[in-house]
Amino acid sequence: MATICLHNGTLLSGFSSMEKCGVLIEDGKIGDVFSESRFLKKKFSDSVRIIDVEGAFIAPGLIDTHIHGFNGNGTDNCSTEAVLNMSKDLANFGVTAFNPTLYPSSDENMIAAIKEIVGALGKEEGAKIMGIHLEGPFISPDKLGVQRPETVKAVDTELMERLWNASEGHIVNMTVAPEIKGMRDLALFCLKKGIVLQAGHTNAQYQNMVEGMQAGILHSTHLFNAMSQMHHRNPGAVGAVLIHPEMSCEIIADGVHVHPDLLKLLARDKPLDKIVLVTDALTPTKQEGSPLFANGEEVSFVEGCFHRVHDDVIAGSALTMIEGVSNLVSYGFSYADAIKCGTANPATIMHYNKQGMIIPGYAGDVIVFDKNNNVLISIIDGTIKKNIL
Repeated sequence: MATICLHNGTLLSGFSSMEKCGVLIEDGKIGDVFSESRFLKKKFSDSVRIIDVEGAFIAPGLIDTHIHGFNGNGTDNCSTEAVLNMSKDLANFGVTAFNPTLYPSSDENMIAAIKEIVGALGKEEGAKIMGIHLEGPFISPDKLGVQRPETVKAVDTELMERLWNASEGHIVNMTVAPEIKGMRDLALFCLKKGIVLQAGHTNAQYQNMVEGMQAGILHSTHLFNAMSQMHHRNPGAVGAVLIHPEMSCEIIADGVHVHPDLLKLLARDKPLDKIVLVTDALTPTKQEGSPLFANGEEVSFVEGCFHRVHDDVIAGSALTMIEGVSNLVSYGFSYADAIKCGTANPATIMHYNKQGMIIPGYAGDVIVFDKNNNVLISIIDGTIKKNIL
């Protein structure tokens, strides 16, 4: 494994920023962080690969904890090959770790899809698979988005145990509706397994959300989308997330799913470390040609996102994480804060040990991108996956 030294860049560490900095990556981990003046005084052996990034940003690799597919490969009709192809393609866009996300389907299909993802673990050639995100099936039939009503189920802890066993312990996060009957028992089961529970696709009243928080549902899925909205007599799911600082939230920063000014409000009123940038990207994201399909339905790309062809309803995002960072900056976030939302925050909330920040001893997952948000270099576990400098 090569030792790599990146220098002459602006460091976005996941918690701060520093100009004229460098990073040493050795043995697959961050070895050192130093100023350019210290770099000029250092003596490196001939085996060290030194790369001048020419003033570009050096940041932790992006972590997407909610993504269904990319470039024609995805978790709909899931296969190990498709997930591995996602891994390779995502690395070219600055993603170094991701959670393949499953829509609910029949019990047999969900179990089969989970097993296909498990089959990809450890075989990645690009972004690392950190675990599986289940977006259902224990969600509200009143807040489906484009999910299919026949796939929604009442809470069933026996089914949950079957899903968990099929995953061999690799379900990391799960979207649930806090208000549905039996949710407390499910929450307790999931928390014992270390699964991060997210309130989403929910029609919860405010009190349901508070009760869910007491049961450990402390994260939320694509805030503002597919959830009960805020009302002055019942703050609903959106209000609960905004009111309670301990609640964290996903955001889809494509400018379509959420109005940019609402993200400005969120940045003002929510602790920054509780905001997680996700793409929720569908399988045809960055795919060329037509027709395009997602979750078994034909979609078209219209005004920044995918729409179902048969009724023109928004079907999902076509966002990439680096585009999300760029959009947050255009909405008023600093680059340091935007990167934090896509690196350190998801790593912390998902309990990914020593990921998401550029600190000695942390994973050697580093990207370099320019001021036009072009990913120039992707390094995963100390290995260069992309380099166009």
